[in-house]
Amino acid sequence: MNFKKMIKTASLGLSALVLSACTFPGLGNVEAEDENTIRVAGQASTEATILTYLLEDMIEHYIDTDVETIINLGSSTMVHQAMLLGDANVGAAKYTGTSLTGEMNQDPITEPDKALEVVVEGFDQEFDMEWYPTYGFANTYAFMVTQDVADEYGFEKISDVGPYADELTAGVDSSWLAREGDGYDDFVEEYGFDFGTVYLMQIGLVYDAVETGEMDIVLGYSTDGRIASYDLVVLEDDLNFFPPYDASPAVNQDLLEDYPELNEIMLKLEEKISPEQMQEMNYIADDMLIEPAIVAQTFLQEHNYFEDAEPYLEPQGGE
Repeated sequence: MNFKKMIKTASLGLSALVLSACTFPGLGNVEAEDENTIRVAGQASTEATILTYLLEDMIEHYIDTDVETIINLGSSTMVHQAMLLGDANVGAAKYTGTSLTGEMNQDPITEPDKALEVVVEGFDQEFDMEWYPTYGFANTYAFMVTQDVADEYGFEKISDVGPYADELTAGVDSSWLAREGDGYDDFVEEYGFDFGTVYLMQIGLVYDAVETGEMDIVLGYSTDGRIASYDLVVLEDDLNFFPPYDASPAVNQDLLEDYPELNEIMLKLEEKISPEQMQEMNYIADDMLIEPAIVAQTFLQEHNYFEDAEPYLEPQGGE
C-alpha cells in the first residue's frame, strides 16, 4: 500500500464491529449437555442475518427441535472460530472467496467451480465441516458510485476510475484492507491506481456514506438491497480481480451425526435463492425496516418451505 496516501478510520463503525464480537449470549458458554443443540451463526450483515433466521426456520420446520441463533458476529472468521470451538455448529453465510483466502489461507481462485471444489475439500479435511452447494447467488465485493458521479466521470467499469483516483475519497471494508490475495494492496497492483483518501468503515456503513456524498466511491456487496434503493451504479470488475463469493451453508460434521436430516435440509436449499431474490430480501430489511427474521420467514412461507423440492422430507416442527 502507498502509505503516503491518507488512510482514516471510521471509529464508530469499528467500535460497532468490536462490540458485536463480545455481546452475544451463549458464546464460550456452552454446557456439555447442550453440545448437540443446533446453533446457527451469522456475521454482521443484513444478508447473513436473514440467512441465519432462514436456516433456523427451515430446520425447525423439518426437525422437532429448538434452534438457537447467534447473529452479528464481526466477520466470517469469527463465525468460523465459533464453529471450531463448538459455540456454533452451523454457519449460515459462508462465501467461497472469503473462506478460501481467509480460513484456508489459500491464494484466490477466480474460476467458481474450482474455488468451490477446493473449499469443499479443504473444509472437510481441515475443519471436519460439510460445505454445502450454493444457495444460488454470489455476493462478491463490488465498487459502486452514485448515478451522479457515474455520469460526471463516465464511470462504467473499475478501470475508468484510474485517471481520477487521486481526487476521490473511497470507503472500504476494514477487513478487506488487510486481506492477502484479493485485498487492497493486490487491488492497487492489479488495477494500477490508488485512491486519494481511503476511509476504513464497517461495510454496513458504506452505502449511506456514498449516497450522502461523504464518499465518492465505496466497496460494498453486490447483493445489498441498498444498491437499488439508493440507485447506486455497480462498476464492472473488468480485470476479474475479485474471486467468486458463492454463498453456502456449512455444518459441523459431528452435528450431522446427531441430526442426519440436516443434510437433506441443506440440500433442499441448493440453487433456491437467486441474486435478485437475495437483493430484494436485503432491500426489504434495510430500506423497509422489516425485521430480518420476518423477511426470512415470509420467503420460506411463500415457497412452502421447499417441501416439494428434493430430497423429500416430512415436516415435523412448526412454522
